[in-house]
Amino acid sequence: MATIQPFHLAIPVDDVPKARAFYRDILECKEGRSDEKWVDFDFFGHQLVIHYKPSDGRSNVHENKVDGHDVPVPHFGVVLKWEDWQTLAQKLKAYEVEFAIEPYVRFEGQVGEQATMFFYDPCGNALEFKAFKDINQLFAK
Repeated sequence: MATIQPFHLAIPVDDVPKARAFYRDILECKEGRSDEKWVDFDFFGHQLVIHYKPSDGRSNVHENKVDGHDVPVPHFGVVLKWEDWQTLAQKLKAYEVEFAIEPYVRFEGQVGEQATMFFYDPCGNALEFKAFKDINQLFAK
């Protein structure tokens, strides 16, 4: 697999201090530059920026069925190494993070078998973290 450049993703949050604490303290993302209304994070080697945006009280999340689960759309996350995924799942459970989809192995025994979990940050952004025992299955058909 080729080495890739980091992606940049900016997401809206309606509570910068609460979101900052979540990404910094629970997901252990190193904090970079910041201002009153935004914070840069090293999100597993990628640049994630939380930007203040007032809540309009509406959710923009839709759900699609995948492997019998309601997957929140939109969502973002990272593909981790298998062991790192397991460690993160245990840490999130210890922090009592509420899962939208509990950690489990999806497509077990099939092409694309993967460990996955979904949860929300404190401002309603859906995250998915996944891992493949065989990273070559990432784009397999």
